[in-house]
Amino acid sequence: MKPALLEVMRMNRICRMVLATCLGSFILVIFYFQIMRRNPFGVDICCRKGSRSPLQELYNPMQLELSNTAVLHQMRRDQVTDTCRANSATSRKRRVLTPNDLKHLVVDEDHELIYCYVPKVACTNWKRLMMVLTGRGKYSDPMEIPANEAHVSANLKTLNQYSIPEINHRLKSYMKFLFVREPFERLVSAYRNKFTQKYNISFHKRYGTKIIKRQRKNATQEALRKGDDVKFEEFVAYLIDPHTQREEPFNEHWQTVYSLCHPCHIHYDLVGKYETLEEDSNYVLQLAGVGSYLKFPTYAKSTRTTDEMTTEFFQNISSEHQTQLYEVYKLDFLMFNYSVPSYLKLE
Repeated sequence: MKPALLEVMRMNRICRMVLATCLGSFILVIFYFQIMRRNPFGVDICCRKGSRSPLQELYNPMQLELSNTAVLHQMRRDQVTDTCRANSATSRKRRVLTPNDLKHLVVDEDHELIYCYVPKVACTNWKRLMMVLTGRGKYSDPMEIPANEAHVSANLKTLNQYSIPEINHRLKSYMKFLFVREPFERLVSAYRNKFTQKYNISFHKRYGTKIIKRQRKNATQEALRKGDDVKFEEFVAYLIDPHTQREEPFNEHWQTVYSLCHPCHIHYDLVGKYETLEEDSNYVLQLAGVGSYLKFPTYAKSTRTTDEMTTEFFQNISSEHQTQLYEVYKLDFLMFNYSVPSYLKLE
């Protein structure tokens, strides 16, 4: 009788152990799917993995020897350096930057990145990516973030929010990058977006009314009041008018890249281009250690401003105004290796 009782007790213990094991496994499975629901990539996006920082990966001697991409970006860096040196009187008018000059530099502490955003150069999608990278699991798919939310300043931290020692440390230790675009194509894109779309009432009121008042003879009272029918020729005349720049800095959507990102004062490790946007963007993500599960969003945008479209807009601009406008954006053309457009009739 006693051995039988012992056998029953032993079987009870085994059953309890099996039950506990099954229950534990079930809880782990539930926990796993909870995580996967928040982050379908199944990878921790919050923090950089591996022993190397993006800066160390970029300047890794082995990579420089083996990667054509690394060589290309070295050539782009050299182009910026050479242009700054050759045009030092113009490019370094300001010897010292203030914190206010750094408001376009978005900081990602976890992956040690600094991104200078340039409007009309895919900055909405790059801000979305930076929100994923800095969100610590809050976001996983950049395209699920509404465009207007990507432009809320509180959603991203910029370099001007740090102390001077903290700024200097990050500029020295983090990988700094920006994206550029053919200057006049970017300018036409800004004009089309801000002055030909009826919903941009704030730009019509803020800039359109001023441009029409200064540049249009015999303007109607309605045009002066609404400012919603600015012609491209009037926009160009406004940009080259000396009074405009004396009055206030350009709006960020048509400000020069060298004035927004200060590449002659800040050494950028990567210069991406709109023409190779997807390739360059994914290279940045690869260096940050997230390239295996986070990619630059791609989608066909039929309304994108093209070179052909830009050519059409410049047909009605006089050669005198074309020459003056080129002088305004000349450093951007030279610094980022864009040739003088064939449609220009420079004097």
